[in-house]
Amino acid sequence: MKVRVQVILRRDVLDPQGKAIANALAALGFGGIGEVRQGKLIELELAETDPARAREQVEAMCKQLLANPVIEDYAIEVLPEPPSPRNAGRGPG
Repeated sequence: MKVRVQVILRRDVLDPQGKAIANALAALGFGGIGEVRQGKLIELELAETDPARAREQVEAMCKQLLANPVIEDYAIEVLPEPPSPRNAGRGPG
């Protein structure tokens, strides 16, 4: 089962990388850009097949390692399983 975790600095924490990106985009001529926040995306492939248990496992991973809960927020997305190759392309019936 695939799970995606997005980690980003909390709104009340300064984001110097986001500011640098915003400045660089402006210097390149890209206008109309407001605030830029930089984060990280982590994709995990888990052996777990139950979405609720997978979410629980990843929640624990975020609290212990993947995110710093003092300064970062995170969002967990359990991705749907792709159709099996045997059934791909088959219609109903």
